Amino acid sequence: MKYHPNLSTGAGDLAVSSIIDTSTNYKGEFILCIEGGIPTTIEGNYCVIADKDGKNWTMLDAVKELGPKAKYVIGVGTCAAYGGVVKPSTYTGVKTVKEVLNGKTSNPVINLPACPAHPDAMVGTIVTLLTKGLPKLDSSGRPTEYYPTTVHNNCPRRMTNMASQYGEFGCYRELGCKGPETTFSCPLLKWNNGVNWCIDQGDMQCISCASPNFPAGPFYYGGMGSGGMGSGSIGSGGTTTGGMGSGGTTTGTTTGRMR
Repeated sequence: MKYHPNLSTGAGDLAVSSIIDTSTNYKGEFILCIEGGIPTTIEGNYCVIADKDGKNWTMLDAVKELGPKAKYVIGVGTCAAYGGVVKPSTYTGVKTVKEVLNGKTSNPVINLPACPAHPDAMVGTIVTLLTKGLPKLDSSGRPTEYYPTTVHNNCPRRMTNMASQYGEFGCYRELGCKGPETTFSCPLLKWNNGVNWCIDQGDMQCISCASPNFPAGPFYYGGMGSGGMGSGSIGSGGTTTGGMGSGGTTTGTTTGRMR
């Protein structure tokens, strides 16, 4: 691993130099992980990640500069893959990794949607890239190993009775659960080293955090409707955070999360 904001000791010019040197010395050999939606308005200055050559180096600048040099590019999390929480902003002009790098990468952009990205999917994908090469991807650029089918199809409550309210054991489909329309393997992977996941001990519906239309709910898209989450749009506002993601363990792998 050549760069990570929390693990790297370098900062400022030293950190930027490490990134640039790696992308130059290992051109066409490194893995670039990008986390977060990419602001594009006002020349990307809604997300400045560093100072480079006396000027703001924005997330947009970094992605455009580093993406074409990487062997593989991974969009880490739903914001990087689909826009996520920050996508509706009319100010920041957030775009996905694929939108910014469309046609500029040597291999297809790999998307690992979920909010947050699942560590097993991320580390597993990086290991596959390092040992076997590009994994099998679906039409949305997701590794089929981790995004094989819907949450509902693997849900242990699928064949139980329909619950009439949250907290009651049973299937939450009629209460608005988004599992039937969300492709991910979280019922199998679970979280916190396989301890739990949203629907299990949490007794809560799937909120579809790995889908293109996330988020949909009372704080984002018009509120909860009868039998499901509503839809709509945000008229204005929005903030963004993001940058290059984390992961990778070998020489020639550029990683890190810049803000």
